[in-house]
Amino acid sequence: MRPYRSVLFLPGHRPSWVGKALAAGADALVLDLEDSVPAGEKEAARATVAESIRSIRETHADVGVFVRVNPLDTKLTGGDLEAVVGPGLTGVFAPKLERATDVLRYDALLDHFETRNGVSGLEYIVPVETVGAIHNCREVASASARVGAMIGPTAEHADIARAVGYEWTPEGTETLYHRSRILLACREAGIHALTGLWEDLANLDGLREFARRGRQLGFRGMIAIHPSHVPVINDVFSPSAADIEFYSGLVEAYEKAAAEGTGALRYRGVHIDKAHYDKAVDWLARAEAIAANEKSGD
Repeated sequence: MRPYRSVLFLPGHRPSWVGKALAAGADALVLDLEDSVPAGEKEAARATVAESIRSIRETHADVGVFVRVNPLDTKLTGGDLEAVVGPGLTGVFAPKLERATDVLRYDALLDHFETRNGVSGLEYIVPVETVGAIHNCREVASASARVGAMIGPTAEHADIARAVGYEWTPEGTETLYHRSRILLACREAGIHALTGLWEDLANLDGLREFARRGRQLGFRGMIAIHPSHVPVINDVFSPSAADIEFYSGLVEAYEKAAAEGTGALRYRGVHIDKAHYDKAVDWLARAEAIAANEKSGD
């Protein structure tokens, strides 16, 4: 999966919100058919979302476009996928997955609709929303090649808060265990690690600090629920010019020393060796991927 810094949600039955969402500069959008759509409007929202996907692609070829479908146990998932799987869709935001077999059930549906509608390569963003999903996050992360990202959640009022029963704080210590567990599952499976959610819409300073803590822990992007949050999130999860210069210099210094037969050296007052070099190479590769993602969205 591409290194999405910001993944912005918007209600699928509100097509007038799409323009503002795109203008915010989010790396990816999630058109929601689940919680934000009233029960009586869900069927009509399918056609609206399908049209929104077509509309987005007319002007934004490279933004990620995902659809959050209704959970498998609602028996609405198949109808949702039938309506929205087609050209222009990047993937599915798959709610309420708890075990590897749930992922395989999605695979069976997507295999069918991809083949029927002439598309391929759709991916999943998987939110961890239940206690069972926390326990099984490792097997879910590696259950299918379609799983491209998983979310280590921190929401104050959403499903995960009710399931675990924690009392939310901006520092996030109450969610540190399960976020760390999910992060490690992402690393092992080689998938994109996302975090979220900041619900205090007007508090952008709080959002910035919260996103910064997520980045420090190891997450590489974040879910957003308001367009005003996107620029802050993009900034936090974008490599700075100073960091790029530091790691580029480290790689150059190590490669020069290695060519001269030295495996360890002092770089800007810091001891470095092969492990430091490997981290710098990985870090620069991610920075290049983010830069390419930004350029393609211009």
